[in-house]
Amino acid sequence: MLPKEELVEQAYFFRILSERMGERLAMQDLLKQVKYELLTSTKLPMAVDFLLTELLHGGAMGPAMRRMKHYFTPFQTFLVDEAEYASGRFGMQIAVQVLQHDAEYRSREPSRQGCFLYQFETLCRNRLRYDQGLKAMSEDPIYDAHWSHWLLEVRHQIGLVDLADMIFLRSEEYVNRKRAIEGPQFEPKLPTLFGEHEGRMAMANHRKDPLFLFAAMQRHLGYPQVPKAKAADPNVDLVPQLMRRMERLETRLKIMEEEQRQGLDLTKFYVGPQTPSAANDEQPED
Repeated sequence: MLPKEELVEQAYFFRILSERMGERLAMQDLLKQVKYELLTSTKLPMAVDFLLTELLHGGAMGPAMRRMKHYFTPFQTFLVDEAEYASGRFGMQIAVQVLQHDAEYRSREPSRQGCFLYQFETLCRNRLRYDQGLKAMSEDPIYDAHWSHWLLEVRHQIGLVDLADMIFLRSEEYVNRKRAIEGPQFEPKLPTLFGEHEGRMAMANHRKDPLFLFAAMQRHLGYPQVPKAKAADPNVDLVPQLMRRMERLETRLKIMEEEQRQGLDLTKFYVGPQTPSAANDEQPED
C-alpha cells in the first residue's frame, strides 16, 4: 500500500486529467501540463514522466504502468489497458474518473469489502472482462491471502453462482445461522470475509438484480459510487442543423421574391448547346 500523500496526489492527478480531457486536448499534452502541478515530494511526478515517455514512443500508457507494479496497482493498469484497447466500449475519461474515486477512497479509511464491491461494480457496469479484471483484483495489495484466494474462486464461479450467494456464504451472518441450527460448536471451514451486516444485505438481495445489491452496499459501506458514462446530448447538433435549414429557407425566399417581382432570370441557369467547332476542339487527338 502506498502512503497517504501518494494516494492524495494520485486522486488529484486523475481528477485534473478527467476535467481537462473535456477540453479535447491530447493525452501527451495533458501529462506535460499536469506533471508540473504535482507535489515534488512524492514519486508521482517521476511516474508521470515515465508514462509520458512511453506514451510518446509507444502510443499507450498501459505497458508503462505494468512496469511500475510497485506504484500502480494491477487493477489500475487493467483499467487503462481496457480504455486503450477495448474498441471504444470503455472510454479513457470514465477510466480516470474510476481511478480518481478509487484513490480518494484508499486515502481515507478503506475496507476490503468496500474496495471489492467498488471494483467489481466497475467491471459490471462497464462490461469489462471479468477474467482479467478479477485476476488483477486478486493481485491488489489491499487484499490478504484469503481475499486473493476467494477472488480467484469468484473468477471461476461468476456467471454460475449468484454474487449475493457467494458473499453470504463467506459472511458472519451465515456462521450465526449455522450455529443457531447446529449449535455453538459449528466452525466454518473457510475464514469469513464479510461482516454480519453485509451478509444480511446479501441475503435480502438473493435472486435479485445485482444492481440492487450494489446500491444497498454502497449506501451502507460508504464506498464511492461508480462513475457512469453519460448519454450523448441530442441538443448538441441541434443548433448547426437549424442554421443549415435557415440558410436553405433564406435561399428559397429570395428565389420566390425575385419570381414575384418578375425579376427571376432562369436563362442564367441554362446550358447552351455546343457549336460544332467547340465539339471538335474537345475531341482527343489520335
